[in-house]
Amino acid sequence: MNEDELQTIASHRNAFPHITPLITDWRAHEDQGGDAFHAVKETAAILTATDQLIPLRYKHADATDPKVIAWVDEVVTNAERARVSGGAKGGPGPSLLLLGPTGTGKTHQGYGALRRLSVIGVNTAAAAAPIADIYAKMRPRPGVDSETVFESYAQAPLLFVDDLGAAKESEWVEEVTTRLVNYRYDRSMPTIFTSNVPPKQLGEKIGERVASRLTELCRVVVLKGTDRRLAGRAA
Repeated sequence: MNEDELQTIASHRNAFPHITPLITDWRAHEDQGGDAFHAVKETAAILTATDQLIPLRYKHADATDPKVIAWVDEVVTNAERARVSGGAKGGPGPSLLLLGPTGTGKTHQGYGALRRLSVIGVNTAAAAAPIADIYAKMRPRPGVDSETVFESYAQAPLLFVDDLGAAKESEWVEEVTTRLVNYRYDRSMPTIFTSNVPPKQLGEKIGERVASRLTELCRVVVLKGTDRRLAGRAA
């Protein structure tokens, strides 16, 4: 086994000792017919990919809200377990909508959910970005294929869309949002959405049809409290 890969796994498990991974004992995994070499390689790759996806500010983020943890458990339950490596590949399932005022920890919980899945050992092949960045990357301009950019997010097995409803309203913005939500709604593709928009105003901000789809698609979690940033914590 590669020592660097083992160290990567050990460091993440030590940082989040309360999260139980799918494979805890490589020797026992082999005794049960698995392949420890491939299990270690795949587990380290999942952790490394998640590290590259999560911004430095949220490196140590963890899902602590019971409803967010329950959603993570659903993703794990729906994942397809590989016989040889013992890892799991995420599949269709419910999405998650985190609502609440600025600074209540929505982004922290979202990235924490991705981190928890990686430590457990579920390969979600996730993509993540604030919605404003998705719009910016898609804006028509020379040398940019907007449809290819859209597909890179729409087709991600797991997608984290931060700050939904934060961008300036326009017909184009509404069209992109509607297409993105509908694409994932029709295919039951797990998505994490966060938004500062109050629940009763969500339809006004992103469109009643999109808001309705989100309500049906997602486990809705409303976070409350004061602005965590004022206390020096990431939101």
